[in-house]
Amino acid sequence: MRSSDGNVEVWTRANTRYTDGAAPAAWAQEEITWGLWSVPESEVAVLPDTQRLDVVELGCGTAYFSAWLARRGALPVGVDPTPAQLDTAGRMQAQFGLGFPLVKARAEDVPLPDAAFDLALSEYGASIWADPEQWIPEAARLLRSGGLLVFLRNSTLAMVCSPVDDEDAPTEAHLQRPLFGMNRMQWSDGGVEFHPPHGVLLRILRASGFDVEDLVELQAPEDAQIHAEYNYVTPEWGRKWPAEEIWVARKRDA
Repeated sequence: MRSSDGNVEVWTRANTRYTDGAAPAAWAQEEITWGLWSVPESEVAVLPDTQRLDVVELGCGTAYFSAWLARRGALPVGVDPTPAQLDTAGRMQAQFGLGFPLVKARAEDVPLPDAAFDLALSEYGASIWADPEQWIPEAARLLRSGGLLVFLRNSTLAMVCSPVDDEDAPTEAHLQRPLFGMNRMQWSDGGVEFHPPHGVLLRILRASGFDVEDLVELQAPEDAQIHAEYNYVTPEWGRKWPAEEIWVARKRDA
């Protein structure tokens, strides 16, 4: 079974338990924010002017990020392998009167043409749920020369500080896992995540034709509250160390 098959099962369950109920609020949000702590894009400043940009969101889930971009003049396409997530996204499109294409596909194998997009985006989608050895080259294929790849993932530090024996326990203040060899992580619920260390990820990006322009480590704001669903890291931890990081890479000119 491919890792994505287990992830589809995980996100089908999650769609009814959490994501489906949270989708209307996410779609109604006016401001673009990032990650657990909802850090505003106005502070992070990793996105270009999206007016009239062709955008592909890889692992879009309920496509709220694509909706945010569409309101700012972008032309997004949402890609996700989970039918339940895309069904929710379709209902949100009808509810909010905001339409754009939704494509059922794995981020590692997207049925869209070469060099069709200016921006490829992943906010906890393909960035952790797809094999970077496959989805990053696929993002490069989809992007035009000079196009931008922006993705948010758990920080390497957070992952090596996450307990090995208790998946539900919060991230600790000391190292728990070896960094060397860390990549594919199988969870008890059947899900598979990918967390390559910085050096490995950098080499994948460069081999795929990207130059890294920025790496933004997000800090929890002073008023941050623990996330109702994703409570593996506390705001106190996140104020001291980065729990999340945003990578910005540009496809080299052909």
